Amino acid sequence: MPLGKVAKMAIEIIKRNPEYFEALVEFEKTKKLPKLNYKIRVNFTIDANLLREFRTYCQKNGMKMSSKIEQLMRNELRFK
Repeated sequence: MPLGKVAKMAIEIIKRNPEYFEALVEFEKTKKLPKLNYKIRVNFTIDANLLREFRTYCQKNGMKMSSKIEQLMRNELRFK
């Protein structure tokens, strides 16, 4: 593969995933690879009945509510 094409691919990867590049820079400085995927708590309001129904649905289907919410968010962002 020509070097120019590799460089273009690398730049595109860095644009799409800057956290990977930042992790490599941090590794160069500290010789420790930082965790790339952090989970954070969020605080927002949801209709109580909807939450109760969603919690029951997740329990019946053996799912974690947070994982299902993440999946729904990813799908929403893909189709925007």
